[in-house]
Amino acid sequence: MSDQTVEAKTSEFALMNQLPDSSIQGESPLHHVGFETLAEHGPKTGGVVLRELKLLGHLTLRCNPESKEQLTAAKKILGVDLPLAPLTSDEKDGVSVRWIAPDEWLILVPGDKAYSIEASFRNNMPGHYSIVNSSGGSTVLQVSGDQVVDMLKRCTPVDLHIKEFPVGKVVSTVFAKSGAVIRRTGNTQFELVIRRSFADYIWLWIQDASQSFGLVIEK
Repeated sequence: MSDQTVEAKTSEFALMNQLPDSSIQGESPLHHVGFETLAEHGPKTGGVVLRELKLLGHLTLRCNPESKEQLTAAKKILGVDLPLAPLTSDEKDGVSVRWIAPDEWLILVPGDKAYSIEASFRNNMPGHYSIVNSSGGSTVLQVSGDQVVDMLKRCTPVDLHIKEFPVGKVVSTVFAKSGAVIRRTGNTQFELVIRRSFADYIWLWIQDASQSFGLVIEK
């Protein structure tokens, strides 16, 4: 579907493609850090490994979890069910959905898909709902390693024991005196969705919290 077609069908909505064209270089909130250089020249071993999952599409959906029509439409658009159990998530083919509240979900998609997915909701979602594209306002840090839990204990009050925080669990919580949406993606791997305005502060905090464990940067 061309952009022109999408815009024609959604002309009654304030829908705008936020992705820059090839003449503009997209930059993450942490582009100034130079993670590629740090990955190339920095330590290769350590207890904590960090990678920025940059320039993803971030969409916030609010709808009725008791509406079969809306749940069916959302699954058709995303290719994955909206998780209905509190503090859970689901993921398939590069699309991940985090439960935020009983009627709210945070959806992460490849950056070049955010516009078309938002448009698909505008065109195909029945009933009363809200879809907001906040892609430019957040970024994602993936942290992993043998001592990642010990590092995270210095950042958040959440109980991260695997029995209390299993793979797939999601919480929105205080993180380093700021906030983050934390999802466990493996026994020793987590994703942190953080606000753009706090990205540099949290990056500096993680550096400090990782000093005694060793911090490795991956591209």
